[in-house]
Amino acid sequence: MPSTLQRPIVLIGPMGAGKTSVGKRVAKALGRPFVDTDKLLVSRHGAIAALFETHGEPHFRELERAAVAETLASDDVAVVSLGGGAVLDESTRALLADAHVVLLTVTPEAVGPRISGSDRPLLHHDGLAAWQAIAEARAPIYASLADLTLDTSHRPLSHVVDDIVTWAGTEPA
Repeated sequence: MPSTLQRPIVLIGPMGAGKTSVGKRVAKALGRPFVDTDKLLVSRHGAIAALFETHGEPHFRELERAAVAETLASDDVAVVSLGGGAVLDESTRALLADAHVVLLTVTPEAVGPRISGSDRPLLHHDGLAAWQAIAEARAPIYASLADLTLDTSHRPLSHVVDDIVTWAGTEPA
């Protein structure tokens, strides 16, 4: 049954926190569409790693900002998962002002198996150490944007989803 959600729910957080998995389930529970901006970018522009390598991170962030703006401007209010670094762009952060922003966090111990063997361009050289440095550097930005923060390290995803659905239903429009 579709919800009466008036604003999109946007999931932010570090790589491997479960934004896509949780987002899909929240959207299903609310009867709303789900958009993963990373997947949208890949479908339009090719692999993220190749975009980074060929055009650099600034170009990727421009494409990402456009994808976020397009998604949030949609008439059909949705659940949106952002790439971990999307919030680095000030203009992208401004786009989140009218959304319900949910920060998903995860501990280094829990994220290790989730990111092992991934092709994430920012983790190519130092793996988990790079993840931890990136997550710590971005943490203040994530925290400043979040309306709700939930840790996905050891909780069943169904509980995280239930918390978001319940919270979104009680938030003012």
